[in-house]
Amino acid sequence: MKALMFGWEFPPHILGGLGTASYGLTKGMAKQPDMDITFVIPRPWGDEDQSFLKVIGTCNVPVVRYDVPLEKVKAKFSKYVDPQEYYDFRDHIYADFRYIKTNEFGCIEFSGRYPDNLLQEINNYSIVAGVIARTYNYDIIHSHDWLTYPAGIHAKNILGKPLVVHVHATDYDRSRGKVNPQVYGIEKDGMDNADHIICVSDLTRKTVIEKYHQDPRKVSTVHNAVEPLSPEIMAIKPEKRTKDKIVTFLGRITMQKGPEYFVETAEKVIKRTKNIRFVMAGSGDMMEQMVYLVASKGMSDRFHFPGFMKGKQVYEMLKRSDVYVMPSVSEPFGISPLEAMQCGIPSIISKQSGCAEILDKAIKLDYWDTEAMADAIYSICTYPAMADFLQKEGKHEVDNIKWEDAGLKVRKIYDELCF
Repeated sequence: MKALMFGWEFPPHILGGLGTASYGLTKGMAKQPDMDITFVIPRPWGDEDQSFLKVIGTCNVPVVRYDVPLEKVKAKFSKYVDPQEYYDFRDHIYADFRYIKTNEFGCIEFSGRYPDNLLQEINNYSIVAGVIARTYNYDIIHSHDWLTYPAGIHAKNILGKPLVVHVHATDYDRSRGKVNPQVYGIEKDGMDNADHIICVSDLTRKTVIEKYHQDPRKVSTVHNAVEPLSPEIMAIKPEKRTKDKIVTFLGRITMQKGPEYFVETAEKVIKRTKNIRFVMAGSGDMMEQMVYLVASKGMSDRFHFPGFMKGKQVYEMLKRSDVYVMPSVSEPFGISPLEAMQCGIPSIISKQSGCAEILDKAIKLDYWDTEAMADAIYSICTYPAMADFLQKEGKHEVDNIKWEDAGLKVRKIYDELCF
């Protein structure tokens, strides 16, 4: 089974959960002996793990025919693409794209991030998807999240093969209901053209059916999972710099994640005890607002903002923590609590999160119930027996949530579409 997957992030260069989920799912699926995955991203950096799949960067695929000497191609692309592959792409140019700005190799430049001209990059990405689809043959097309839906539709129209769109989030989640009509249009067009829609939770599935008017028969839930801890991560034993208990929020500081509820909860806890500190790790458009909110409540000496973290830094922070909190207002899934529970960190999550559907050994509360959240934090930090129970049982539960199992569910969908 040859799958052409379109994504926007891939570790180690990630800005959120999308890249983490894409990596975990593809690695889990790669354990199937006959699974051959090509994963397309806007811009690879050369240090992606390609031991179980093939990564193609759209920034390395020519869309305008230039006769570039082989040695020059090798010097430019050897880390990212086989020089012969460059010529394969070049020989399958299907239109004149001279009106699009390209470099000397005939390739479109991509930031590999979420730039101000994101809609233009999405369009350019879909153009290059057509070149890739014309160059090689695949059995199925799989688009991860809305940014890649146009690319998936383009590839489907060229190859005539089934399209699966994977909904990791919708704009209803990201915007708290204040939906961007352009984004909604791209999302709905992708779902309308898909042969099957995979959602990361039943919560998201309900949104897709009700808000995007999709046939329930073509919408399935495949919950995310978590990668086993590597020996390097397991060996991390960070020392606490304080005897105080540490309560951590780790994620994008945006309205979807409910950071203001974390601050309100912290205020209630600090009124009861001075032996607990709070950490809001991450970045986002609400960070400055949260810094001012903390200062206005007189908590600056008990509240810390270490900034964006990734990779090993995430686990170093988690292992310093005594409690992990995810007060998301609308969370399609939420992998970070699973990562925390892997490290033996008691976790509190909102009932409005997809991961709440599969986690029984985490405390589940409404995101707005800051009184209950404060009580839960205080209890975990005060009663060792409660903390011990959540540590041991939570880790045991999460260790049995595997990407390989999620991959088998996706493969079953592939087989039903292809045979």
